[in-house]
Amino acid sequence: MHIGYLKIFADLGRYHSFSRTAQANNISQAAVSKVVGRLEGHLGVLLVDRSIRPLQLTEQGKTFWEGCRSLVERYNRLEAAIGVSRARKPSKIQIAAIYSVGLSDMSRHVELFRRQSPDVEVQIEYLHPASVYERVLEGIADFGLVSYPRRASNLAVVPWREEEMLLACSPGHELARHHSIKLVQLNGQRYIGFTRELPIRRKVDRFLRQHKVDVEVILEFDNIEYVKKALEIGSGVALLPEPMLKREVESGTLAAIPLADCRFVRPLSIIYRRNPGLSPAASCFIRLIRQSEDSQSGADRARKRRTRASPPVAGSALHVSGSQTSTIDEGRRGAP
Repeated sequence: MHIGYLKIFADLGRYHSFSRTAQANNISQAAVSKVVGRLEGHLGVLLVDRSIRPLQLTEQGKTFWEGCRSLVERYNRLEAAIGVSRARKPSKIQIAAIYSVGLSDMSRHVELFRRQSPDVEVQIEYLHPASVYERVLEGIADFGLVSYPRRASNLAVVPWREEEMLLACSPGHELARHHSIKLVQLNGQRYIGFTRELPIRRKVDRFLRQHKVDVEVILEFDNIEYVKKALEIGSGVALLPEPMLKREVESGTLAAIPLADCRFVRPLSIIYRRNPGLSPAASCFIRLIRQSEDSQSGADRARKRRTRASPPVAGSALHVSGSQTSTIDEGRRGAP
């Protein structure tokens, strides 16, 4: 049996789509269907249930898919071990990320990686957190980028970065004139929150309860861009990750004020399946974004030290002060 047939079927079981499988292998959907037909004829069993959309593998198909996937991965490792050039078929990295990771940040990482590895294609899909886990667990994405990662026996979790949570509001809001605020000043404020099923909403709610702060939640969104738009028109305030506010602070559409008496951070992590693990290309990309973040964190710390030594700028997202640290990052320990 041709190894190319096995790879096509492995991709079909991964994507559950003839069109996506065809695109991944640079062939037509008809060619994918013909390969499946030949495999079914050779084995004498049905591998795909074509009566269901999206398509599903039969029980025999699932068994065959697991074997195909294992054989293809072993063959790829064998090629790499003997130094076979794969320039004729560039590698691909598929990444699933939550919406609030930040398009500009990821674009910068992707551009740097492409300069280093021009033969590797990088595709990023921005999704709801639950869908990120689905893509990774189903093998559609090589790895995922999530906040407050949940633990699973078949998932590896690698810490990526911590993002300071700042108070965000419109420049005309009464709190925008402060260089920093105490958390108690949020009592009674109209608050723009994330929807309750998102981990960040549960963490923010818990953080506020722990500090005995009561806000009035007037709007809820499942997308950080909608939260920021509501803030821009003066609807209320929100606690948001610092990197997600830089563009708006620079353009003057939002103010971002540090918390003076405590510190609240959002942890971001990289998740991937333990078995079969990461491809060499995916490992290189993860190493790059972690090293880049380490360098950026060092530069940010130096900038904040300089900021403390000079008079702060109102609304700056880069000025941080505080004596008490309260890092609500139980996500690393498996909190929901």
